[in-house]
Amino acid sequence: MISIPKGTKDMLPSEAHKWHFIEERARKTAKLFNIREIRTPTFEHTELFLRGVGDTTDIVGKEMYTFADKGGRSMTLKPEGTASVARAFIENGLINEPMPLKMYYFTSVFRYERPQAGRLREHHQFGIEYFGSKSPSADCEIIAVADTFFKKLGIDGLSLFINSIGCRACRPSYNEALKEYLWGNAQNLCPACRDRLERNPLRVLDCKEPGCSKLLEGAPKTTNHLCVECVEHFDRLREYLGAIGIEYCVNPRIVRGLDYYTKTVFEFTSSHLGAQSTVCGGGRYDDLIEQLWGKSVPGAGFGLGLERLLLILDSMERRISDRNYPELYVAPVGKDCLAFCLKLTQSLRQEGVKVETDHMERSLKAQLKYADKIRARFVAIVGSYEIEAGEATVRDMSRGGEQKVSFAKLKEYIKGTGLRRHIWRNF
Repeated sequence: MISIPKGTKDMLPSEAHKWHFIEERARKTAKLFNIREIRTPTFEHTELFLRGVGDTTDIVGKEMYTFADKGGRSMTLKPEGTASVARAFIENGLINEPMPLKMYYFTSVFRYERPQAGRLREHHQFGIEYFGSKSPSADCEIIAVADTFFKKLGIDGLSLFINSIGCRACRPSYNEALKEYLWGNAQNLCPACRDRLERNPLRVLDCKEPGCSKLLEGAPKTTNHLCVECVEHFDRLREYLGAIGIEYCVNPRIVRGLDYYTKTVFEFTSSHLGAQSTVCGGGRYDDLIEQLWGKSVPGAGFGLGLERLLLILDSMERRISDRNYPELYVAPVGKDCLAFCLKLTQSLRQEGVKVETDHMERSLKAQLKYADKIRARFVAIVGSYEIEAGEATVRDMSRGGEQKVSFAKLKEYIKGTGLRRHIWRNF
């Protein structure tokens, strides 16, 4: 038997409704904020991520799935969503659209790392990207999108942490202060962080090694090295978050694992996830478009993992109902009636009725058991007598009882009865 690759997971039909539940609420949230969908390819030219994400990041240095295509070009399976959206923004002339341009996406992302709960080598993200606005009000709204989405899912136990990592004007001074501190303690750094120390010291703050984490407790804070513009931006962001009632904590250790971030960075963490507590991360990336294109267009956004949301919902014992069941099961009595039943089911489907029929040549008794298992609301029994009489024997599977209903009025009966049952059930 050929097994599934390590770090990947099948979505089974019995679980699909949970994914639909999350995606539906994500789309509804996006509509509230007038955010439109974008879709980008599963793989891109490797250079996009080298230039956009940064060659000193763990993603580029250790985790990307990179391969040469048959033309010898280096391609990479998408390790994150923002760089692809930025490339699409540039290539398709979206700079000519009204600004800010607000987009959302669902995408698979691929990272070669040690699989664990909520962290797979192929996982799925919901993300949003705003282009064109440099105002902290855009940062605030992006955080509000995530907050609104979590509330629509009914998720509790979340905490929002924010930070500012400065811009091109003030980050060099912070990098120097950080390097000075780290060089004095270099013997306590892991080998990877000693390598990062010269090339990109900010990446050291993202290390999860216990020794490095302990050392970094005394490291200089990014917020103590901000220029006037970045201080004002961060102060206004906190003012706006307070104005809309979103609680937060400032965490100077947050830098995110991607080089394109500037100024605002943030994370939502969950008390339901254990060690892998981050469920959503994002921030501002004002230099990304310029790095890829040469023109300056500010941007901001977030990405969150759908698998982690499912883990949270499961840990909360949140029951998500599966409502994908037939309204009607048409049960042919004998092979001679099957052609008529196929025609009937197709006609009803074209009228918007969710209907199923027999493809296993079961007995009527077995069909009734099957209809009960798939939670069909009604069963229409169709034999030669019913065909001749022009009416089916309709059985209500939840409340019992049978009734003769003409084939021409099956839809009206099922929809009408279903509506009455819904009203009665919610009375």
